Amino acid sequence: MGVRKKSSKSPPVLSHEFIIQNHADIVSCVAMVFLLGLMFEVTSKVAVLFITVQYNVTITSSDGPEETSVNYFHHGLKDLATVFFYMLVAIIMHAIIQEYVLDKINRKMHFSKTKHSKFNESGQLSAFYLLSSGWGISILHSENLLSNPVSLWEGYPHTLMPFQMKFFYICQMGYWFHALPELYFQKTKKEDIPRQLVYISLYLTHIIGAYILNLTRLGLVLLVLHYFVELLFHVSRLIYFNNEKRQGGFTVWAVLYVLGRLLTLSLSVLTVGFGLAGAPQQGLDLDSGNFNVLFVRITVLAAICLTQAFMMWKFINFQLRRWREHALLQAQKRKPAATKGKTKKDRGANGVNGALNTNGADSPRTRKDKSS
Repeated sequence: MGVRKKSSKSPPVLSHEFIIQNHADIVSCVAMVFLLGLMFEVTSKVAVLFITVQYNVTITSSDGPEETSVNYFHHGLKDLATVFFYMLVAIIMHAIIQEYVLDKINRKMHFSKTKHSKFNESGQLSAFYLLSSGWGISILHSENLLSNPVSLWEGYPHTLMPFQMKFFYICQMGYWFHALPELYFQKTKKEDIPRQLVYISLYLTHIIGAYILNLTRLGLVLLVLHYFVELLFHVSRLIYFNNEKRQGGFTVWAVLYVLGRLLTLSLSVLTVGFGLAGAPQQGLDLDSGNFNVLFVRITVLAAICLTQAFMMWKFINFQLRRWREHALLQAQKRKPAATKGKTKKDRGANGVNGALNTNGADSPRTRKDKSS
């Protein structure tokens, strides 16, 4: 995420710099068009497709003395319009957090360009992970998914979702789709774009896959687990930027990261490999949303396992790089201390022999005899 420099001279209208500086205002105007469309009968039917959650199904139950109606939702092509609108909302919220929170902190801390970029990234993701984790935990609690793990595969296909769960997935897809234009709006460096595209693609692939394959319950549990671990990392990095001596959060994150990968694999194998394999409803049925066939189960497990292996490989490389940098830093600190304890005679002798000093400038110069 690059550093935006504001100049006193306004750029030409519709130029790249103009769009980057004013993208939040432009997107706000586009979102306002959909909101204004609700006010007129001619456009309200179209505007509703973008703003409200679609595919409502009302189920009436008569368990008690009175009939109760519960609203559920399923997915369809109209969800693309809703995801687009909430992608615009995510761009607006991104700009608000950047301008009113992160930019003010950056001006006080005087970070370098590299730290500025990483601080902005961690600040944005910390806010998103915190909101998503809390929201996801509340859904898990209300749907009793934590107290009853069997419900992850029991009753599959889970074509009907409560409002909060469907809206959660809509917002998740909208946020990660918004990350693509943000690469342009934030002037992301070319060398950072491939890394950004990889993890954005991984998020979208897994979220959309769980949404379409009606594995929303399993996907919700795995997202909350992953978001909590990532939240700890980015909060630890924000604390580190404020005080480089505070690195204890990274140690806790490293332990939870490994445990998170193991728990993700265990839940995936338990749900897809054993739970769905023994479910009574087998076979591919697009009309009923049933994808419980061997090929789909193997594909889902392979995608999850490969992703977890890729993440562990990146994690191990990250830790090895940190250990090498720490070892090099400790070696540099010990070297001056060892040189400081030597006498002038010892330093001169070592400089001549070349046993310790490899730089000729470290050894004292020999003086010429005045008689020569």
